[in-house]
Amino acid sequence: MSSQEPTPAETPLDRRAELSEFLRTRRARLKPADVGLPDYGHRRRVPGLRREELSQLAGVSVAYYTRLEQGNGANVSTEILEAISRALRLNDAEHAHLLHLTQPKQHKKKRRTGARQQVRPALQQLIDAMEAVPAYVVGRRTDILAWNRAAAALFGDFASWQREDRNWARMIFLNPQVRALFRVNWEQKASDVVSYLRMDAGCHPDDPELSALVGQLSVKSEDFRRIWAAHDVREKGHGTKILQHPLVGELTLSYETLNLADDAEQCLSTYHAEPGSPSAEALRLLMSWGTDAAAERTPQPEDRA
Repeated sequence: MSSQEPTPAETPLDRRAELSEFLRTRRARLKPADVGLPDYGHRRRVPGLRREELSQLAGVSVAYYTRLEQGNGANVSTEILEAISRALRLNDAEHAHLLHLTQPKQHKKKRRTGARQQVRPALQQLIDAMEAVPAYVVGRRTDILAWNRAAAALFGDFASWQREDRNWARMIFLNPQVRALFRVNWEQKASDVVSYLRMDAGCHPDDPELSALVGQLSVKSEDFRRIWAAHDVREKGHGTKILQHPLVGELTLSYETLNLADDAEQCLSTYHAEPGSPSAEALRLLMSWGTDAAAERTPQPEDRA
């Protein structure tokens, strides 16, 4: 790394640049046929719709849309943003991200950026009681705020890690054992994690810990740089993951993500296997070994220097 390159802590999250790149990448993924426009077969110098075509679909002038795509999102009305969202075929998460980037005051989160997130004691008691279900609470920046014994057995002995290493982005991109655990679905898992960071960046561009995290991952991981550049955003949801656990082998687990009613920036994630399946038996066996097994295979994060 040259002496002219920024250190991770200095890497900025520029709201104007975020808005510009987000709109550009959303426009680039659309073809004329996707939005009902004729394609006369002319070779395009760049992929996707032209600004003129997008402006026509949204019902705004080319000059107006160009200013917006250059990052000038000040004083844009909600009605125009709705029209641009429809023209770009944005999903709900992408539309929310656009609003955060262009109307930060109206859509600013209530909690202070630098405030340390806390998990309610009753919530910790709840996940502790879920003895057969790996469960954890994720907060901003993909930080793991709380977990139960089953989650530690499945993913690693979180209690033995430093606080900054209990973070899904660092785990996925900088921890070889966690990467190996998700190797079947690694690309999708990595894309999901980065998309959650993008949502955070739109809500909290001035968060120094988030800026430092993005900077560190950009310096240390080519995969992170590639996926970050896509500017994809999505909400946490549900689905199925295939894990390759070093002790019990392959596990096919369904996961659910539950947003907390009293804190929009925290969510509860759970994993479970289909009853009677080989994965259910493997998970039961892993739970019987508990954190002793987790400690034996605790993934060691890479040197942060």
